[in-house]
Amino acid sequence: MRLAVIPARGGSKRIPGKNIKEFCGKPMIAWSIEAALESDCFDRVIVSTDSGEIAEVSKQHGAEIPFFRPSSLADDLTGTLPVMAHAVESLIGAAQEKESLVCCIYATAPFVRPDDIARGHDNLVGSEADYAFSVTTYPFPIQRSLRMTSSGRVDMFWPEHFHTRSQDLEEAWHDAGQFYWGRAEAWARQSPLFSPRSIPIVLPRHRVQDIDSGEDWIRAEYMFRALLAESGNK
Repeated sequence: MRLAVIPARGGSKRIPGKNIKEFCGKPMIAWSIEAALESDCFDRVIVSTDSGEIAEVSKQHGAEIPFFRPSSLADDLTGTLPVMAHAVESLIGAAQEKESLVCCIYATAPFVRPDDIARGHDNLVGSEADYAFSVTTYPFPIQRSLRMTSSGRVDMFWPEHFHTRSQDLEEAWHDAGQFYWGRAEAWARQSPLFSPRSIPIVLPRHRVQDIDSGEDWIRAEYMFRALLAESGNK
């Protein structure tokens, strides 16, 4: 089985209704659902939610709602791994775990592209890794990052790199927050995502944007409209 799971709980506090709020003409979650369907990678595309409203919007855009997520997995402290383990245990039998691949696609990832999802699938299939997920580079060397002190001043995290040229510093990468392909058995045992058992799927920075605040949302819409205009889909 090839399964897409889109986690989308209700009750977002920083951006109320974030998962189904309109983003560039569609409910936010619709972009992730449509990318999953268009990738042609999946036997099923499901949404894991505790919200009837999110479930209804998701069904309108082509996703299945085979269960409602229990409240114990729908609070602010629940991470991705237990949510995915619950989906795998609910939808894939233990006998199928070794053969099945499951992709977590975030509901607030409008920049996710079908071809990137397919690339992640192909990279995982051709390997012995547990996961393959999207990454991108930091725009500035993290070795020269600063902290704000309690006295309102600044301090370097790594002061030994004050005189190091940026081109001599190792490039750093971060999770792009779009999709995470994994073997069903790895999800079921909640194996760590960030480990040598994972394959990075590199994305350009201009197609990556976290959306955790109102400012993030505005920036993401500007970026998204620019990409649509560039592709001719105004």
